[in-house]
Amino acid sequence: MESKKLALLRILQILKDKSDVDHPLKQEDIANRIADDYGIEIERKAIGRNISLLREAGYEIENTRKGCYLAERDFEDSELRLLIDGVLSSRHINAKHSKDLIEKLCAQSNIYFRSHVKNVYTVNDWNKSDNMSLFYNIDVIDCAIESGKVITFNYNKYGIDKKLHKSSFHKVSPYQLLLHNQHYYLMARQEKWGNINYYRLDRITDIEMTDEPLTDIRKVKGYENGINYKEISASMPYMFSDKPETVVISCEEWMADQIIDWFGFDVRFEKKDGSKITATLRASKKAMLYWAMQYACYAEVLSPVSLREEIISNLDYAINNYKRENKS
Repeated sequence: MESKKLALLRILQILKDKSDVDHPLKQEDIANRIADDYGIEIERKAIGRNISLLREAGYEIENTRKGCYLAERDFEDSELRLLIDGVLSSRHINAKHSKDLIEKLCAQSNIYFRSHVKNVYTVNDWNKSDNMSLFYNIDVIDCAIESGKVITFNYNKYGIDKKLHKSSFHKVSPYQLLLHNQHYYLMARQEKWGNINYYRLDRITDIEMTDEPLTDIRKVKGYENGINYKEISASMPYMFSDKPETVVISCEEWMADQIIDWFGFDVRFEKKDGSKITATLRASKKAMLYWAMQYACYAEVLSPVSLREEIISNLDYAINNYKRENKS
């Protein structure tokens, strides 16, 4: 049995959880649910007064011939589906945390939405990290950035046993958390070598915040004006830390869609003979080496010459590797 003083709150909870445009509730239905779920006996007229109070407080509650329902919520069902799919496809969130997050998102709608969301039951079928420290890592990094402190952690790699193994110890000045290519990265200055690196959060364990003040990023070479987020997102298809350079690519016109998808809209296209075009863009040279190898059949790097020569060397090595005889 609950106090009648809680009736207003319980009516709101019932409308949130069990009503929508297709499932309106009569005042009698609400009274029965309050009695069954919370042990509060309340008259039908009192329910009407409480609903009027909720409207005065800003809640959009619509009346129909069949009853009333909560017409507006913090999230539309389509928005919740988008967020749920984002959680489900995020490899850096382990299965348990993914399931918990999806259930919390489902709770933002009603029972009818939850009955149609089956993703939560398939979360174990997705390729997920097994590192349970992700959210703790985020909390520590946020606190360190806010406090201006250096952090330490172990960085790990997967072995053939499919488990994380310590690869190296790092002491860094943390600057920013970035979501890139379905992975969460920490942008930080490696204190030993003084260079900017990107660390995947799902590979970090044993993280600790120290009392040592972090290095102001404006004191790091190349970052005197702070972080250029647009440059990071558009010029680094892979998270390498070298500064972007101007790269010219020759390719078929249909590749324009792929190039924009990888590098954003700050690309200059020029039409050449036939169906050929050139694309001029700014990108990390190390990242472009990987990108060019991936699209070697469709795109040719024209400049810089040093990158072109490195690609040729890699292609030669790959050809010889595939031609080598007596491979075990």
